Amino acid sequence: MVDTEVCHESKDSSDVGVRLKLVRKIYGLSQRELARRAGVTNAAISFIEQGRVSPSIGSLEKILGSVPMSLAEFFSLQLGEPGQVFFRAREMPDIGTGRVRCQLLGGHRAGRSMSILRKVFPVGQDSASSLSIADGEVGGIVVAGELEVTIGVDSALLRVGDGYYFSGRRPHRFRNRGQNDCIVVSATIPMPPRLYSPFPGLEAERIGDKLCQPAD
Repeated sequence: MVDTEVCHESKDSSDVGVRLKLVRKIYGLSQRELARRAGVTNAAISFIEQGRVSPSIGSLEKILGSVPMSLAEFFSLQLGEPGQVFFRAREMPDIGTGRVRCQLLGGHRAGRSMSILRKVFPVGQDSASSLSIADGEVGGIVVAGELEVTIGVDSALLRVGDGYYFSGRRPHRFRNRGQNDCIVVSATIPMPPRLYSPFPGLEAERIGDKLCQPAD
């Protein structure tokens, strides 16, 4: 039987049930284990998650206290958001030019606040003909091949598993000196399409685009 002191019938309890199930997944608990910790029956947890009954505030606090999690944290959990969240390789636009392939994750996502890129450098290919400068921060991890990274006066040959993270204001350049294509997964802070320089005739370009323009 369901604990009568914990639950009561409700037609508007599905949100609480979905949230409670999510909490269990976050903490890696089964219904039985959560019930044991909270001192209620397994059926009580099951019925709440199914949206068949709704716990009182006090009972919900008791259940969450066994995790532990506050009511404020519980009701602030994001259950979902509009728009696409999974992307197949074919759905990632290639914003690279020349021979460097540069796929942008979630390129058509409205309100995108970061740029995650999969870049493929063919053998002997450079990211640019000279050291580049851009605003924001740049980070990446080599997942295949080798990549020579020059940042200011520093230079290193990175292999699979190695990475880089630096301010885009430091002059930098990427070059594949290996014998196979180099693949890098990187992240950048997106900037407005154009950031105008105080120096006439000079402009700083969007970092995601700048880092995907190879040497001619």
